[in-house]
Amino acid sequence: MLRFGLRSKFILLSCFLFLLPWLGYEYVWEMEKFLRQGQEKTLVGTTRALATALHERPALFDEQTNFLDQVVKGRDLYAYNLKNPIQLDGKLNDWDSYQPLFWHYDKRYLQKTDNKHQASDLSFDHMVGKFDNYLYAVFKVTDNTLIYRAKNSLSITNNDYLQIGLKTPDGQFNTYIIAPRQDGWVNAFDANTKAPFTKIQGYFESTESGYNVELRFPISMLGNKLGFAIVDIDSKEALLEPKIMSTSNLNNPNDLGSVLVPSPEISRILKGMGHSGSRIWVVDNHHRVLAQSGTIQNADGVWADGLANKAPETWWQRFEQNYLHPIYYKILTRPENEFLDTLHDVASMQGTHLAKALKGQPASSWRLTPDSKAVILSAAYPIWIQDQVIGAVIAEETTNGVRTLRNKSLEKLFNVILAVMLIGTVTLFFFASRISNRIRRLRDTAEQAIDAQGRVTGSINYSDANDEIGDLSRSFSNIVSRLGGYTDYLENMSSRLSHELRTPVAVVRSSLENLQSLPQNELSQKYLDRASEGVERLGKIITTMSEATRLEQSIQSNESEPFDLQKVINGCMQGYQLTYPNQLFTLDVCQNKLPMQGAPEFIAQLLDKLINNALEFSEANTAINVGLKQSENKATLTVRNTGPALPEGLTEHIFDSMVSVRSQQMQQQPHLGLGLYIVRLVCDYHKGSVTAQNNEQGDGVVFTVTLPLANG
Repeated sequence: MLRFGLRSKFILLSCFLFLLPWLGYEYVWEMEKFLRQGQEKTLVGTTRALATALHERPALFDEQTNFLDQVVKGRDLYAYNLKNPIQLDGKLNDWDSYQPLFWHYDKRYLQKTDNKHQASDLSFDHMVGKFDNYLYAVFKVTDNTLIYRAKNSLSITNNDYLQIGLKTPDGQFNTYIIAPRQDGWVNAFDANTKAPFTKIQGYFESTESGYNVELRFPISMLGNKLGFAIVDIDSKEALLEPKIMSTSNLNNPNDLGSVLVPSPEISRILKGMGHSGSRIWVVDNHHRVLAQSGTIQNADGVWADGLANKAPETWWQRFEQNYLHPIYYKILTRPENEFLDTLHDVASMQGTHLAKALKGQPASSWRLTPDSKAVILSAAYPIWIQDQVIGAVIAEETTNGVRTLRNKSLEKLFNVILAVMLIGTVTLFFFASRISNRIRRLRDTAEQAIDAQGRVTGSINYSDANDEIGDLSRSFSNIVSRLGGYTDYLENMSSRLSHELRTPVAVVRSSLENLQSLPQNELSQKYLDRASEGVERLGKIITTMSEATRLEQSIQSNESEPFDLQKVINGCMQGYQLTYPNQLFTLDVCQNKLPMQGAPEFIAQLLDKLINNALEFSEANTAINVGLKQSENKATLTVRNTGPALPEGLTEHIFDSMVSVRSQQMQQQPHLGLGLYIVRLVCDYHKGSVTAQNNEQGDGVVFTVTLPLANG
């Protein structure tokens, strides 16, 4: 059976939590790509449907869209669709938004070439526009000398004037003249009869650099030819030939430029498409716009339907809108409805998609708005009349709808990611808590099984779990079990050795004693003395081993009793001073009673081992200091000596069994390292502690025994 370990589980879970948001994010971006492709196909289908409605309908396309070989800017005019009617006041305020569409006329448009001509002498900016059933024209003229028509003069040409030439729908060529006497409202005159022509109305306003003229006349009087000329007379007295700057030659009807007015019939067809969510254009094969419907700011296509922001209704929607969305949209970008999309001249549409469509191939293209706030998709489809491309239908949409849909998807994805991360975090927290609890229990069990001195005092209950922690608990249980057996063997070794060695040592001692009772020569006596000395040393070793064993056994069977610790310490110190008259002892023992519960003989044995240890390590002519004081409900016994310091790292193990820091030169008596081990046993029995450390000067050692006092 395949078993997954903890590490594998963490890795798999981490990979899952990492891959989930990444895969979701990539999925949404792929979805956006497919949505854009779908939007592109849908937009091409829209242009195809509209082009189908315009196929083979030549009546919808004026003959002016066919007779020209080439459209010349400045000569061939285009009547732009105006958003509002123009107020004829000469101020030109209503034309501000159309300023980029003005065409500038300079010396290139003089009827007679004059290389010395300056723009300040004569030049003008001009455009025509259509609103409802009227054609509007504007002229912003620069003229260094303005000559009005004399008030009492019947002549309309001995002054500065504006000439208009046009062909009527029935093909008749007419010319008209605007010759103002002063600033204000003006009407046209028929150039042939000099009679007023009130259908052409306008306003004349002088300026610092020249004058402005605004005109209006019905579209019904206009055919497919139109031209304007500015005639400049610098002086009435001088017999100077006037300067004429014109859009086209008004003297010859065949030289007049064309004028294109957006087709009302096509506009009515497009009006039905105004709710399609697209901006739609119809252009002729000269790239001129015949009709237009919709605005690009509202051209989101069908993709944004139903995605409008609604007021939150539930608490979750309010929480999402107020708290989550501000975080999400630090990464995401909201589609901008207010963006700049200024076409240089809608009279002459350009683009690779349009060029392909006018060659008979449907096409589409993407472009970024000048302010980089929106991406616009354009699609074009050709219009066929008698197997010839007569024009094209162009539809445009922004990707705001797709981007809004993408943002909605990412919002949902982020919500799911947050939920998954929250659930995953909680799951991992409980999973990690469970693992840490199991490890903590295993640690506690291991610490309880082995005491501070390294003795095995218990066992570890292993787990049946089929993972690494279960394996670890079973391994620990096995190790502790084996260490327990080995520890028991080591702890009982001294008693076994002392028991087993005591009989052969007694046999050897009795044999040596029998031999010594017999007469011996000098050499034999020497060897007998050496053997006797060795047997004595061996006996002391056996006695020391037995002493630790007996103490352990005594501790297990001893019954505690109350005693005065201060009295025991004073009595022992008096005995040491008599036993070691050559050793100086200094005492600092408190005089009040220190009641304890335990075994006073064990305390005496503890002090005996500490004094013996201090005697062996003390330098000559130095004192051993013994102190006893009370601190709250504890008694502290200290034994200080001056001598070699403890080796580094041995202070924690010096109280273990069979540990000694004596060098071979210092071992005058057999030593197994059991003295301080006995000290620790006594402290453990009395629920106390013992520590050893070098003194502050580093020239000696301090043993500190802390014992709890009895209550009361």
